[in-house]
Amino acid sequence: MSIAMDDLALLLDIVACGSFSQAAARRGWSQPQVSQRVALLEAEVGAQLFRRHRRGALPTPACEAFLPAAQQALDALQRGREALQREPALPRLTLASLPSLSSVIFGPVLLALADAALEIRCSTDHSPAIMERLLTGQAQVGFVLRCPPMAGIQMERIWRSPMVAVVHNRHPLASAGSLQLADIANERLAPQYWGEGCDELLALIRAARRVPGPIHAVQPAGAARELAMEHGFLTFMPEVAVRRDLRDGRLVKLALSDLPLWEWEVMMAWRTGKRADAPLQQVLDTVRALAGEWR
Repeated sequence: MSIAMDDLALLLDIVACGSFSQAAARRGWSQPQVSQRVALLEAEVGAQLFRRHRRGALPTPACEAFLPAAQQALDALQRGREALQREPALPRLTLASLPSLSSVIFGPVLLALADAALEIRCSTDHSPAIMERLLTGQAQVGFVLRCPPMAGIQMERIWRSPMVAVVHNRHPLASAGSLQLADIANERLAPQYWGEGCDELLALIRAARRVPGPIHAVQPAGAARELAMEHGFLTFMPEVAVRRDLRDGRLVKLALSDLPLWEWEVMMAWRTGKRADAPLQQVLDTVRALAGEWR
């Protein structure tokens, strides 16, 4: 036989009220029912818990020793109930993205899934940290740059985005037509840093410069975009990150004819499992559908 949580609550009521009859009234039970439950509890713990007298009942030393454990059990049950009430009834997935991709991915995905029967949490981190979070279950879908495969993680390329030179539409070079690196080398430059390709770009710019000056490299994409939009800088960044600005004419892509093609290869990653996961599959399918618009 196991101890019922109601019996532990009854025990505390009797101690608080000082009598079986008052505890019975508090709980809406009959006094014989209370006496029977106490007898069963005493049999289960193997000790007498109360000494009854004409004016009520007093806890025995055994009861006093047992009370803290009873209270802890009831407190733990209450915490569990409160935790369940806080938990959403819908499945929850966490999406993790590179900071420079977050504005491209999170908004469209949340909009597409606005009425879906699931809850989404969005966070940003660097690619290695995102992969680790996928492995540990802290995130369910990650958006990273192409990296070596990892056991237990499925990866799928969702797009390649070229790195493009952009300026504000009021920049003197915005209407310049075809350009070469020498034509932009002396401008105020702040490329988004994307790795080895950016280092190669910076070396080429320095070699083409006729006057000395700093070349800033920044992260994330939002910082590079702001420098171009608000402060007159020329920046290099993934075309997908400023797709809407280019479409609406706020930024202009420069036509540079003598630079290599550098690309961001963006991957969607998730942890593989043996069991079907419908909410996860819904997110994956949604991203695949949206990826065509991002290319």
